[in-house]
Amino acid sequence: MSQDPLSIWHLISGASVLVQLVMFILLMASVLSWAIIVQQGAYQRRAKAVFRAFETHFWSGLDLTQLYRAGNGNDRIDGAEAIFRAGFKEFSRLRQQGSTDADAIMEGTQRAMRVALSREEEKLENNLPFLASVASVSPYIGLFGTVWGIMNSFRGLASQHQATLATVAPGISEALVATAMGLFAAIPAVLAYNRFAANADTMVGAYQTFSEEFSAILHRQVHSK
Repeated sequence: MSQDPLSIWHLISGASVLVQLVMFILLMASVLSWAIIVQQGAYQRRAKAVFRAFETHFWSGLDLTQLYRAGNGNDRIDGAEAIFRAGFKEFSRLRQQGSTDADAIMEGTQRAMRVALSREEEKLENNLPFLASVASVSPYIGLFGTVWGIMNSFRGLASQHQATLATVAPGISEALVATAMGLFAAIPAVLAYNRFAANADTMVGAYQTFSEEFSAILHRQVHSK
């Protein structure tokens, strides 16, 4: 039983070395993109759940010192809790040093929380630039493979005395596979990037709001004495 000359696998195996290299690059880009999509999707879902849980715990009326000590055994602290711990640790350290300048205490505390917030923002946006690159570059890489394959097909026609559709079709088809693979890599990447970027902006906004609310609480404490 003969293999269909226009089957996908036959077109890929029969493509030129350069076109096959283009297809391999696009395949690897797609695989890495999906790995990042799964990983980042899981992290952002966890970040939302952790934020809601900590926010509920924070506003439950528990003493801040007790809340800080409750997280001392945790191996992994993310999100608003990391911001809280960074701010409260610096706040306590400055007060224990005997500093009476309330503004200096708050400035140091807010600086520590901004650093923690930047770290959490990096986690939320981890590998998103790679998805953006795949989304923007993959179609052009696929198009390059297509142009090269079509060019080789027309060069092959020069040795043919009579050009027919059956003669040209396999070469053009294998070239178009590269474009299809470029789109296959780019479309999920651009959709995932847009979603993850929007989710990251939302979470960073929530962290900033929490940081400001926590700063207000500490501001009242340091000015009440």
